[in-house]
Amino acid sequence: MNALLSVSDKTGLLEFARGLHALGITLNSTGGTAQMLANAGLPVTEVASLTGFPEMLDGRVKTLHPKVHGGLLARRDQAAHMQALAEHGIAPIDLLVVNLYPFEATVAKPGCTLEDAIENIDIGGPAMVRSAAKNWKDVAVLTDAQQYPAVLQELQQHGKLPDKTRFALAVAAFNRISNYDAAISDYLSRIQGDGSHALFSGQANGRFVKLQDLRYGENPHQQAAFYRDLQPAPGSLVTAQQLQGKELSYNNIADADAAWECVKSFAEPACVIVKHANPCGVAVGSSPLEAYSKALQTDPTSAFGGIIAFNRVLDEAGALAVSKQFVEVLMAPGYSPEALAVFKAKINVRILQIALPPGGASEWSNGRNAMDIKRVGSGLLMQTADNHVLQLADLKVVSQVQPTPQQLQDLLFAWTVAKYVKSNAIVFCKNGMTMGVGAGQMSRLDSARIASIKAQHAGLALQGTAVASDAFFPFRDGLDVVVDAGATSVIQPGGSMRDQEVIDAANERGVAMVFTAVRHFRH
Repeated sequence: MNALLSVSDKTGLLEFARGLHALGITLNSTGGTAQMLANAGLPVTEVASLTGFPEMLDGRVKTLHPKVHGGLLARRDQAAHMQALAEHGIAPIDLLVVNLYPFEATVAKPGCTLEDAIENIDIGGPAMVRSAAKNWKDVAVLTDAQQYPAVLQELQQHGKLPDKTRFALAVAAFNRISNYDAAISDYLSRIQGDGSHALFSGQANGRFVKLQDLRYGENPHQQAAFYRDLQPAPGSLVTAQQLQGKELSYNNIADADAAWECVKSFAEPACVIVKHANPCGVAVGSSPLEAYSKALQTDPTSAFGGIIAFNRVLDEAGALAVSKQFVEVLMAPGYSPEALAVFKAKINVRILQIALPPGGASEWSNGRNAMDIKRVGSGLLMQTADNHVLQLADLKVVSQVQPTPQQLQDLLFAWTVAKYVKSNAIVFCKNGMTMGVGAGQMSRLDSARIASIKAQHAGLALQGTAVASDAFFPFRDGLDVVVDAGATSVIQPGGSMRDQEVIDAANERGVAMVFTAVRHFRH
């Protein structure tokens, strides 16, 4: 057997090459890779000796030669192919090990120039990988150091690689080339005529890896699968480890993401309960148990069969409380052994553990998406993600009544929750818990009324509450509805032509009102 090794990242290669040599496999290599193998005492033939041509053009041309590609592409079951190899003195290449110039890492560096990027576009590597992958029945192609141990073990045990392994390696190789080319396209198509970089590339190249097929989609007649980014952010839902329970469904995943993104927004111990993508109960407390107990009070009816997320390790006390209700999915950064024991009897509860990003809760924003994408008919809508975090200093008090320190905290809490509620969103809060949530209505008035009705059904008094509206009140009637329900402070973006009318209404009703100058539509 003949192997050709030509890698940019030499991690693990020396040990792998030693294993190949021990099996009697002939080693061929290029440039720096050949020098490394020779320095280690391994017999290696440089590609320049095979082709009869030296490396040229500062290494731009090394392997673009018939004696390389003929050895990779020749079909062993075709007599004419093998005869052509013999006539031209070309040796078959049975094993190719290639990883590509580090284009992605290069363009990720601050200060990367166009020249740097261009010089890190690999030409010969992708060409060889494509040749070998196309001829997968006769050639094995490795494009990742993580593949070395398993391939070497199979060769040691069986002397060759089965079709199944070679095909899987070929698929991985084509995927790598696809991702590599997409990264180049993304980068270059962002460059403007003046040399600046646009935020959005001229061509969008989505690159995702399938995690699993799902039983069905949003409805049973739909098929579905779950994918992750090539490089998922720490603390994101796709990094979750499922500790027990049934397989996650399409709707479970969608709702779990809504709950997880919301709970990550709080520095204090928090609990978020989500039903049909909307928070139906959110609270902070001194412990997971207290946060859960408060969150559940908001809307215990909707919480039935909901998704529950914590931003602290769940202990036994919290687990015992949660176990008393029907829950579809439970999420936390960790669980005590006693907490897990509580749920052993509830084998269908899906329990997810998501590790905190480096830096702990203060760095949870690292797990957020940088971009949001939505499919429309034969197209995409793409936008930067709504990662705006409102600070106390950002608030502009527009009413005569000044909000108290406690009201300001409640207003910030309500605003954070409203960000994760479908528009039109109205959220009543008090003392670090939601008191009523109105979501997804065509009229902001209806959202306000629904939030009030839900609070009434839950037995919660709205007197003295803070209210958040995800967008401005276009008329004073929306403000009157929430004040009539008991609100004494309001947070809203402002920006309406009738802002003054609403401000005058706040002053007339004697409530505090602050503007954020930012809205949080969520469709």
